[in-house]
Amino acid sequence: MKKTLMTGNEAIARGAYEAGVHFAAAYPGTPSTEILENIALYDEIDAQWSSNEKVALEVGIGASLAGSRVLVAMKHVGVNVAADPLMTFSYTGVNGGLVLVAADDPGMHSSQNEQDSRHYARLAKAPMLEPSDSSEAKEMVGIALAISEEFDTPVMLKSSTRISHAQSLVALGERREVPVKPYTKDAKKYVMIPAYGRLRHVVVEERMSKLCAYAEQSPLNRIEWRDRKVGVIAAGICYQYVREALPQASVLKFGICYPLPEKLIAEFAAGVDELYVVEELDPFMEEQICAMGIKVKGKELFPLVGEVSSSMVAEKILGRPLFTPLPVPARDEQPIPLRPPVLCPGCAHRGVFYTLKKLKLVVSGDIGCYTLGSLAPLEGMDTCICMGASISAGLGLEKGNRDLLGKVVSVIGDSTFFHSGLTGLADVVYNRGSILTLVLDNRITAMTGHQHHPGTGSTLKGDPTAALDIATICRALGVKRVKEVDPYDLAALEAAIREETAAGEPSVLVVKRMCALMDKGPKDIYTIDKDRCIECGLCMKLGCPAISKVDGQTNVDASLCVGCAVCLQVCKKEAIVKVGDGNV
Repeated sequence: MKKTLMTGNEAIARGAYEAGVHFAAAYPGTPSTEILENIALYDEIDAQWSSNEKVALEVGIGASLAGSRVLVAMKHVGVNVAADPLMTFSYTGVNGGLVLVAADDPGMHSSQNEQDSRHYARLAKAPMLEPSDSSEAKEMVGIALAISEEFDTPVMLKSSTRISHAQSLVALGERREVPVKPYTKDAKKYVMIPAYGRLRHVVVEERMSKLCAYAEQSPLNRIEWRDRKVGVIAAGICYQYVREALPQASVLKFGICYPLPEKLIAEFAAGVDELYVVEELDPFMEEQICAMGIKVKGKELFPLVGEVSSSMVAEKILGRPLFTPLPVPARDEQPIPLRPPVLCPGCAHRGVFYTLKKLKLVVSGDIGCYTLGSLAPLEGMDTCICMGASISAGLGLEKGNRDLLGKVVSVIGDSTFFHSGLTGLADVVYNRGSILTLVLDNRITAMTGHQHHPGTGSTLKGDPTAALDIATICRALGVKRVKEVDPYDLAALEAAIREETAAGEPSVLVVKRMCALMDKGPKDIYTIDKDRCIECGLCMKLGCPAISKVDGQTNVDASLCVGCAVCLQVCKKEAIVKVGDGNV
């Protein structure tokens, strides 16, 4: 077999291809985004971006019931959105196999929390597999689909940032063509009214017993006997950390992290002198092992927050570092300055948050690139909870404190608006709110790497499709005051915000400007006229990476400037001038 380096996400996509998946759906979210982007490269799989994770799973469920093999992917917080259909789908079971990939993010590299998706497997009473490298990630897709069809259940596949984005060798196989199963009408199985649901719950519990027996015998769970003084239970990326830090230790490796094989655990525990469990985030395995009456050390040594590492395993279990650090020669150099995340040069969101801060409004924020508008120097956002919450929470701010009437503004991106903003806006209209909603429409799902959504006019596969118009949708939801405004025009933007916050009824401004990273047209470049500049620092308050102070003088970096001219409008002394018009 040909072997190649693949990230975990690429390997999962390859696994879907080789296992005969017919249909795949997702909503982009780091660290899971690249799964669908890579699946889309295979013509044999019908792949789509859905408007949110709930919709992705529901479409996947429909495809499964129709007889197709299905993969649905999302990040860990996306499972929150998809939990409603997931819980009931566990009752109905499948026709064609379905695997739900949940990509966790310990350390919150790009997430608002670091929840542990293993709890969803237990809540849904659905099995969960957890690969420890890219090769296992590929193979486990096929295994998960086989389990799904054998036990009539959705199967979850848990990834993490380190698995999703790290590369390891993967052996490439051929695609297995799996015929679409015939669809058979079966209301008692698929229509979850209470009378049928009660019957299916019995089936779920019987299935769990069979899955527990399967977990005991599955080669995905294995004991690796070595030195029996120390035994470690681990799964996923933590298995790799344990093997690197404790190469001589005996290890019980789980490929199935739910349900756990109790007999195998008892056998392993009886065979070692001291037992440890290494897992990131919650003590999911530890609590179940303790409930068996087995003494094990886990979270008394390892943290409940953040990531584990090989060095941490060595320090906590062996009491010594994994590596002896090399001596660092003394240096007189200044420490490297911190580089916090920042909106790109020319980002259309910058002028929005500059204006909102200037007007001292209460800003209910959302998930997207624009969440960076909360950071200094813009500091133009008060709250950020979850996808779509900006509009709903904005209404709540107004309802909860009447002193905030006319002062609350909700900001939401175009992709997030389609994801879960429409229902919140409908609620504002229905419940007679008066907040202003700014839909920051940069024509793409920018934060996760420029994926298409229902407003862009293109599918995941690149095919042309209908482009839903945000302004038209807002009017259809009952908002009478809907305008479009260019965020590069600060005066017009400020005037529109002032007018709409004073309107006393629901209003929407569609703040429309293509993402600066997608705008490839010719651009003007600006510089500082040193004779006019008084070093007042107003332009620095925009937080543009192209503008900096060096030795007390303000400069524009021509290699970063994209010519948005927002800084030009902020300067009171007309000291920012276009390059090439006789200016220096």
